[in-house]
Amino acid sequence: METMQRVIHRSGLLSRLPSVLLCLALLLLVHALIRQNLPDRLTHGWPWRLELLDSQSAVAAVLATGGVSLARAQYARTVRPALGYIGRVQGGYAPHDQLAWACHLINSSSDVALTSEVSYRISYTPVAQAKGAQDSLEWVEHQAAVASIVASGLLSREDFALNSVKPGWPLAGQQLLFLGWFTEKAMRDLDHVFVRVRVQDRVGDIHERVIDLLKAAIRSPSHPDPPLV
Repeated sequence: METMQRVIHRSGLLSRLPSVLLCLALLLLVHALIRQNLPDRLTHGWPWRLELLDSQSAVAAVLATGGVSLARAQYARTVRPALGYIGRVQGGYAPHDQLAWACHLINSSSDVALTSEVSYRISYTPVAQAKGAQDSLEWVEHQAAVASIVASGLLSREDFALNSVKPGWPLAGQQLLFLGWFTEKAMRDLDHVFVRVRVQDRVGDIHERVIDLLKAAIRSPSHPDPPLV
């Protein structure tokens, strides 16, 4: 279920338009070169009698549009977010001095990204399924995910918490975004908590990554992890 980061949508204006213009410039160059090398008797027929650009202008158009496409691709790589995940045993989250597995999303890029969607899929352990808990069949929003876990018998903000991240939430470079925490009791019932995060970068591309919040989780924590340096 987990996936690496991928681009699921590119900006039409800032991505497809330069590519379309480059293709058009290449067609004009091919037309100009063929027309220039045809015998005079053949240049009077369609479409060779139509002079759109001379070869020098067509080459200049290809170089200009190719430069724009290359610059756009390079800039998109520069501002592309790098979504990662950090899970740690920490105190101070759960009540009654319980230790919890706390989860954060990190953008390791140097540029800001805007959250466009956060959705969840929940799967339960056989123990919880025997008590009637049902896995999510599709991606659901925050409220439905919390309701599903509560229906399994766990208490929100007592045994677990999922942070509500709304569209438009800024995720700056090197910034941690809190996603949720789970106590030992919650992790006895929860097998996987998948989070699908979609963010939009500065050039309008939308990136997606699916993360399992309980991947490598310490399900019976005995002491907190040391602070991050």
